[in-house]
Amino acid sequence: MNAEAVNPATPGSVTSGHVTPAGSRRKARPRLDLRRLGRAALLGPAARDRLPDAIGHVVDAHRAHHPDADLETLRRAYVLAESSHRGQMRKSGEPYITHPLAVTLILAELGAETTTLTASLLHDTVEDTDVTLDQVGEQFGEEVRYLVDGVTKLEKVDYGAAAEPETFRKMLVATGNDVRVMSIKLADRLHNMRTLGVMRPEKQERIAKVTRDVLIPLAERLGVQALKTELEDLVFAILHPEEYEHTRELIVRNAARADDPLAEVADDVRKVLRESGITAEVLIRPRHFVSVHRVSRKRGRLRGADFGRLLVLVNEDADCYGVLGELHTCMTPVVSEFKDFIAVPKFNLYQSLHTAVAREDGQVVEVLIRTHQMHKVAEAGVVALGNPYATPPEEQSASDGERVDPTRPGWLSRLLDWQRGAPDPDTFWSTLREDLAQDREITVFRPDGGTLGLPEGATCVDAAYAQYGEDAHACIGARVNGRLATLSTVLKDGDTVQLLMGQDPASEPSREWLEHAHTPAARIAIQRWLTAHPAQDDAPGPEAMAVPRPVPDDPAVPQAPDAPEAPEAAPGRPVAAQVLADRAGATVRLAGCCTPVPPDEVTGFAVRGGAVTVHRVECAAVARMKSAGRAEVGVRWGEGAECRVTLVAESFVRPHLLADLTEAMALEGAEIVSATVEPPDRQQVRHTYTVQLPDAAHLPALMRAMRNVAGVYDVTRAQPQTPGA
Repeated sequence: MNAEAVNPATPGSVTSGHVTPAGSRRKARPRLDLRRLGRAALLGPAARDRLPDAIGHVVDAHRAHHPDADLETLRRAYVLAESSHRGQMRKSGEPYITHPLAVTLILAELGAETTTLTASLLHDTVEDTDVTLDQVGEQFGEEVRYLVDGVTKLEKVDYGAAAEPETFRKMLVATGNDVRVMSIKLADRLHNMRTLGVMRPEKQERIAKVTRDVLIPLAERLGVQALKTELEDLVFAILHPEEYEHTRELIVRNAARADDPLAEVADDVRKVLRESGITAEVLIRPRHFVSVHRVSRKRGRLRGADFGRLLVLVNEDADCYGVLGELHTCMTPVVSEFKDFIAVPKFNLYQSLHTAVAREDGQVVEVLIRTHQMHKVAEAGVVALGNPYATPPEEQSASDGERVDPTRPGWLSRLLDWQRGAPDPDTFWSTLREDLAQDREITVFRPDGGTLGLPEGATCVDAAYAQYGEDAHACIGARVNGRLATLSTVLKDGDTVQLLMGQDPASEPSREWLEHAHTPAARIAIQRWLTAHPAQDDAPGPEAMAVPRPVPDDPAVPQAPDAPEAPEAAPGRPVAAQVLADRAGATVRLAGCCTPVPPDEVTGFAVRGGAVTVHRVECAAVARMKSAGRAEVGVRWGEGAECRVTLVAESFVRPHLLADLTEAMALEGAEIVSATVEPPDRQQVRHTYTVQLPDAAHLPALMRAMRNVAGVYDVTRAQPQTPGA
């Protein structure tokens, strides 16, 4: 934790207008003066009856969020940190104590509780001084000791591409048990990034890349937007200095404008809400540098309303929807921009209503609507949620009596599940890196009204494991928005997903599922199963699923054709009585290519031996024989008798499907003449059966019985091939 002094690339303030750098727009508090603070730190600890002057900024920020906080612990922590770091200097020339003080101030401004601030003041003492963990525990308790130990371990982790996966896994798991460890680490990195300018450019670039690849995504998932946005701007300035400078010029130029569309719309919104009797605070929320850069790349030329958004803060959840109703009634809403993150919060605890209104000049102003508490959580994420060891108030308890742990948002809980389930450290590391790279999330709905948060690009496989855990091994398919879909189907935001589960306890996943799994939970669960079952086939192949064919001399086997048409039904089965031909004494056969059955419209053709083959009129063979000059023979259906028909069943892959399907067919009196099962494709299998029925009237019941088999989603008659196909 040895980053050094002032960073010349740090985004600076724009004094005119409303634009301010990320991190300073939350309050008007001036940034810490390191040199003045350094002089105060050199004076040593204060008398026991008062707080040291050097932590006055920390105390003011802490009391703003926790007016009744006991500050004695902070005083003792500062005394220990100052005395242990005395004589140590940063590369920039300030006393080293300025670094833990600045880190603690960042956390205090976010609303961290006293224990976190105490650990923050001491976070470097064990690594860089003679102070031991036992001493920290004796003086400040096990909670502070645990946090300091976690931060110390995290500092030893190499977050780069060459990081040792097992080390990273252990450290991140230690963090996951108490997110305050990561909160301190993120604040530590922010101050180091602010003071990176004394380092060599190549080292600045290396640290910036690590921050971009690992720590910024972690800040996003922990909901600490205030830290995330400033880190993004600092990384942007180092890694893309030319684009950063161009963006800064755009912001400066906009700030110098005489007119401000955001201010004008803000006045209109205040008037509308005042007339409606809704108490609200309307603020202009400037975009940070990276956000402006993204908007400029997306929209091209920027207009005044593109440089910020309006933020409406109210007291109650219901007021958020009241504000929304008034804005949509009195202004022109842009309906496509509306999103409700209050009813469906984002995975990182974020809640807000997003909408947009259009001005007469065509400019679109984005509006965020949230309560003051939602805003606090939106800025500080898990840092704002307090002490995980404190007894929660009655209203914060879960309805079933269990405590809701505010320090374990869904993503962090899943992370702990991944590390327990990952078969090896490399799998954990690779899946974590993939997950961190996902910066957008979608919400899909279950039929029972529940929701699932998934990364953009997630499939039904991911939804299955998100909802059922390892029980998803039995999933055989899904319905998306009421329509049957394969497990590989990519889901979209707002889709309704019904997962179809097989009843067979021996159900198992396929290796092919890995190609369609995007979430770590799904990939790790599938890989763990495959590792535990190395001898099992991942999906039933055509050999395993094939029906035993009749022996070659069985008269039911279609023989190779010697005529232009497709194979015909062989003689020996009492099927001719079904069809009457306009040729006396002719043997009638039903063509195997289109397997006609009553009441299909049919026609006939004479073949060698005096027999007549019967085809459906739309059969491709009919067109070929007509073009060859073959004469048609009139045929018609007689009274009920046996019939032969070819059916195509579409199904999802699952164990024992073939056995269940053939059993259902046998119960309907169907005798399978032949069957082919194509190799699975995208978790789908196509079965083709030619069956003999005692009566054509049994066909609808047979097809219904086949469709009712779990995993089968469609059964159709075989379609005649088109000519030339």
